[in-house]
Amino acid sequence: MVDYHAANQSYQYGPSSGGNGAGGGGSMGDYMAQEDDWDRDLLLDPAWEKQQRKTFTAWCNSHLRKAGTQIENIDEDFRDGLKLMLLLEVISGERLPKPERGKMRVHKINNVNKALDFIASKGVKLVSIGAEEIVDGNAKMTLGMIWTIILRFAIQDISVEETSAKEGLLLWCQRKTAPYKNVNVQNFHISWKDGLAFNALIHRHRPELIEYDKLRKDDPVTNLNNAFEVAEKYLDIPKMLDAEDIVNTARPDEKAIMTYVSSFYHAFSGAQKAETAANRICKVLAVNQENEHLMEDYERLASDLLEWIRRTIPWLEDRVPQKTIQEMQQKLEDFRDYRRVHKPPKVQEKCQLEINFNTLQTKLRLSNRPAFMPSEGRMVSDINNCWQHLEQAEKGYEEWLLNEIRRLERLDHLAEKFRQKASIHEAWTDGKEAMLKHRDYETATLSDIKALIRKHEAFESDLAAHQDRVEQIAAIAQELNELDYYDSHNVNTRCQKICDQWDALGSLTHSRREALEKTEKQLETIDQLHLEYAKRAAPFNNWMESAMEDLQDMFIVHTIEEIEGLISAHDQFKSTLPDADREREAILAIHKEAQRIAESNHIKLSGSNPYTTVTPQIINSKWEKVQQLVPKRDHALLEEQSKQQSNEHLRRQFASQANIVGPWIQTKMEEIGRISIEMNGTLEDQLSHLKQYERSIVDYKPNLDLLEQQHQLIQEALIFDNKHTNYTMEHIRVGWEQLLTTIARTINEIENQILTRDAKGISQEQMQEFRASFNHFDKDHGGALGPEEFKACLISLGYDVENDRQGDAEFNRIMSVVDPNHSGLVTFQAFIDFMSRETTDTDTADQVIASFKVLAGDKNFITAEELRRELPPDQAEYCIARMAPYQGPDAMPGALDYKSFSTALYGESDL
Repeated sequence: MVDYHAANQSYQYGPSSGGNGAGGGGSMGDYMAQEDDWDRDLLLDPAWEKQQRKTFTAWCNSHLRKAGTQIENIDEDFRDGLKLMLLLEVISGERLPKPERGKMRVHKINNVNKALDFIASKGVKLVSIGAEEIVDGNAKMTLGMIWTIILRFAIQDISVEETSAKEGLLLWCQRKTAPYKNVNVQNFHISWKDGLAFNALIHRHRPELIEYDKLRKDDPVTNLNNAFEVAEKYLDIPKMLDAEDIVNTARPDEKAIMTYVSSFYHAFSGAQKAETAANRICKVLAVNQENEHLMEDYERLASDLLEWIRRTIPWLEDRVPQKTIQEMQQKLEDFRDYRRVHKPPKVQEKCQLEINFNTLQTKLRLSNRPAFMPSEGRMVSDINNCWQHLEQAEKGYEEWLLNEIRRLERLDHLAEKFRQKASIHEAWTDGKEAMLKHRDYETATLSDIKALIRKHEAFESDLAAHQDRVEQIAAIAQELNELDYYDSHNVNTRCQKICDQWDALGSLTHSRREALEKTEKQLETIDQLHLEYAKRAAPFNNWMESAMEDLQDMFIVHTIEEIEGLISAHDQFKSTLPDADREREAILAIHKEAQRIAESNHIKLSGSNPYTTVTPQIINSKWEKVQQLVPKRDHALLEEQSKQQSNEHLRRQFASQANIVGPWIQTKMEEIGRISIEMNGTLEDQLSHLKQYERSIVDYKPNLDLLEQQHQLIQEALIFDNKHTNYTMEHIRVGWEQLLTTIARTINEIENQILTRDAKGISQEQMQEFRASFNHFDKDHGGALGPEEFKACLISLGYDVENDRQGDAEFNRIMSVVDPNHSGLVTFQAFIDFMSRETTDTDTADQVIASFKVLAGDKNFITAEELRRELPPDQAEYCIARMAPYQGPDAMPGALDYKSFSTALYGESDL
């Protein structure tokens, strides 16, 4: 009896890289039943038997040589069971029972039975194979037994895309050879006859060993020998087949081919694991790189928008008024350009920035990454706060501009009125001081003195009549000062000069009266007619001057009612003209009567009327001037009436359009609110419906443009109010911007839900169930649930969050996930993210660490060279730039810490 362990003492028994290790006890099941073609009554095809003998022998020797032995004849060398037991120990890594010593048939049968029992213990059903046939050297049974061993230990555990054994091995071959021309692996016989498939397998994993493009399909022997030689020399895969046998056989033996191909699978299994690990890492890094790119875009766009807001706010807050209407109107035009041209793109940028931020956060949640925290001052809330500041500054700017224009308009009107009245007064006072200082009474006769006294009384009457004008001039100057008129200095100087002169005239008048009164007793007679003329002519002359002043007075109105009031007042003034004309005729009649008496009494009058300077010529001249000014005033009032009628038409035109657009915008806002809480069709249907809805809103934009044009006409006409509508252009603009922003946000929410659904594998029915549950408890349709509403929603979905210690703890855990900022509200997006995490799985830091460990050859660190060899260039450099040096006890120069890098990808500080 021979102890094969004693015969091979140099071999150290234990698990072998060629076997599957202990514990692989799965049943071959149905597949073994399919391979059961070793019937005793059938004969193996001679060509197939030859191929199997060579292949199986080579396969057995590839394992037996690890124990320092081999076989020459497969149906002879296994007859005593010793090398058969040794083969099973090598490929399984397990100890078999000790073989029996002796060369008798019974000893051999017992040893073979021990081997067969071991095979059966691995879940393999041996069909029609007994120890006696093996001991007797039955070639067919021996080959069948070896094929069973090959199936169990070399092929059964092959699994590719949820297929196993033969199908898995075939799928692996198809995937690896798919890119190669003239290769189409459909089976394990004729698909391999031309040798190209063998060469493609080698080239796919070791391209430096094969020049595939130089192989010819019409030279199968050369192709096969090339593959067999390269595999034996460089891959340590023994030559198990003969090229001539394969080429000259109509259908090569399937088992021989499968055995040989399985050796390639096991030879490249390490590369397969590395490829799988590299693919996982590349996927994780690609997600991270894309997220970082989105973060950089967000930071850049946020910075640009904030910079624009910061530049614009000081401009809007600058309320330093200009000196002229033209300068203020230019500021108003600049503001209109800002509202029409500069702000709308920024509104869209702000909305898009918020959408990009929400999309980025959704992608980070879906890829199990930490939430994105923008740099300080660039949060969405920061941008919203700055935007509110902008709109607050903008809110009162236009009103301030219009008020300033009104103020300047009034100032110009008052200043012109001041100049007119001042000029009239200065013309009247011209020479008055010299006249009052004249000492003509010292040498005058008695009659002359009386005349001088009367003349002085007339002057005092005239002086008193001009008191009102002086007070008006002072009042206008005071109002110009209070309204901060830019030329107040010159106004004040002129006003002060007039007041000083007026005081001087008063003082001189008083002094002259006293002087004349000293000689009053010397006065005897006076021409009563001249006196009466003077007394009536002075007020009439003053009335004409006031009338001319009023007829030439500038006016400014803003409404039909105001101009009609002026027209009514003017008509009333015209109605007094006949009485005035009669008064003029009466005054002139007094003068004529004095002339008649003087002529009839041959009295020679010396000069003009001594009591007044208002001659009949002056009265007639001024009366003619009044007559000329009346139709001019008529024309000016009618022109203004036409202008106000045009303005009223503009008001009604704008109001008619605004009263349509305003309610339309409000209705659309309400409809969007309803759409966001309804569930009609799939998310794609809802998204399509919303985008159609968005297009219908955008198509309505021409109505706003028309309204803007009408508003522009109103602004150009300086119309400041409109009683026909409650809608201002500002209200319409804000409503339109809110409408566009709301529909864009609603579309983005649906897109994020689709992104969440697809990434997490949530079905449409689940999504609808989540939405229905959420909407049921969202009583106020506000788009968010309070804590109690959310708890009720969870209970309805089967969560145990009732009011006990365990339930409260679970509910607090869930709230910390869905409401990390402790706002007290749970949005639908946060609810969907939570439900998706509860029902699906994602990549984890542990999985990424395991993948890096495969690439690192089971080391606790990885080198830059290994990363560049296993990953695409850009992703390899990405890792190298971010991995910290490895600090472990087994560190070596250039070692990189892939564990801390992996945990950092998922925002974890520790595994």
